Amino acid sequence: MKLLVTLVLSVVLCALTATPAGARAASARQVATVDHVTMLGDRRAALFVHSPSMREVVQVQVLLPPPGTGPRPTLYLLDGAGGGEESNYQESTWTQRTDAVRFFSDKPVNVVLPVGGTGSYYTDWLRPDPKLGVDEWETFLTEELPPIVDARFDGNGIDAIAGLSMGAHAALNLTARHPDMYAGVAAFSGCADNSQSNSRLSVRATVAWKGGDADNMWGPDGDPAWAANDPMRNAEALRGKQIYVSTGNGVAGALDDPTTVSGLSAVTLGAGLESAALACTRLFDARLRELGIPATFRYRDTGTHSWPYWEQDLHDAWPTLARALGV
Repeated sequence: MKLLVTLVLSVVLCALTATPAGARAASARQVATVDHVTMLGDRRAALFVHSPSMREVVQVQVLLPPPGTGPRPTLYLLDGAGGGEESNYQESTWTQRTDAVRFFSDKPVNVVLPVGGTGSYYTDWLRPDPKLGVDEWETFLTEELPPIVDARFDGNGIDAIAGLSMGAHAALNLTARHPDMYAGVAAFSGCADNSQSNSRLSVRATVAWKGGDADNMWGPDGDPAWAANDPMRNAEALRGKQIYVSTGNGVAGALDDPTTVSGLSAVTLGAGLESAALACTRLFDARLRELGIPATFRYRDTGTHSWPYWEQDLHDAWPTLARALGV
């Protein structure tokens, strides 16, 4: 409860202030291998990958296009801070809480959904965390996994990435750090900034909410790792990408859930988080305009930090992502 309150306070404060890698070649590390694949339906696969960087078998699920599609691009779709914990890590929350399976059923793309990554920011941590363990998600997602997906599911090497909340930061960060890999990016209700103290506090609170210590991720404030993983600071690397960014304003709308989360109203918690996302999104919008980098920004006139709005965002972002993927 205290961690949740800290999180709300930190994001509200934030609202008041407002390596090259795209190659498909294997890294110098041991190559990842397929442990096994379980088909969950004709067009949904659970792919289990033995990851040398993560030191474990990692599940990702893959939504497959209609039969006869042929070689196809791939969309990587990242979760929020929960990383699938709502289903006890049986699936991504995207497939549990939205219509993603149905929405992509007629799209000529692979959709890859990592399962796990709670509080990780889908980044390579400086050191293992006592609670969250070994997190080397950047290496897994950009080096180990793509060759397997392309080989196993007829990928054509064209990728885009999208995510919400924590995953929105990660999607922008991975694109900025690996500009040769992703042709487009979509970020829903996220914060692209690590430079302001309140933005860093929000990151720390998100990690702490899941029991981790952000010092193990990017070190103390001032460590170069914070700047190296700052999409705002590194926005120039996004030039030439198809970009879609969206946020609500924290005002409850018809889709908001009135129930409670650990004693807090979901609307109250979601309002604070989305207000912070709005402030960060405005800053990021201004940054891209300053650099002359075209992007689509959508500011919803209602909506808190919740899944029904991200389902809408995914639908609205699809034309941008489709252009990136060439479909």
